[in-house]
Amino acid sequence: MDLKLPITIISELTEDEVRAQGELDLASGEIRKVQYEDYDVEAEGLPAEREDYEFTLGVLRNGTREVEFRVEVDAMSGRYSVTASELLELKGRAAKLFTQPPPGKERA
Repeated sequence: MDLKLPITIISELTEDEVRAQGELDLASGEIRKVQYEDYDVEAEGLPAEREDYEFTLGVLRNGTREVEFRVEVDAMSGRYSVTASELLELKGRAAKLFTQPPPGKERA
């Protein structure tokens, strides 16, 4: 199965955050096509390399609903990914996210 989903990536810093858009491969857990928003990685380096870096999370959205998950960052290679255990949990949560009726349309 070749299922890739658009996600938002948020790198939390002590007093700020760096946002990016990427593509999560649900088969492998790899995150590709990372495009930073208002952040110059060439000049400032990878957010995970900064002294004020805390953690990175991903957000998967369907309309107004969203699911957050932990993202691992390999600062040496610059690669983003989701661990196997996190990916397994995320698949279940994503299935619920995409199969629930839209807000206000729930059955009584």
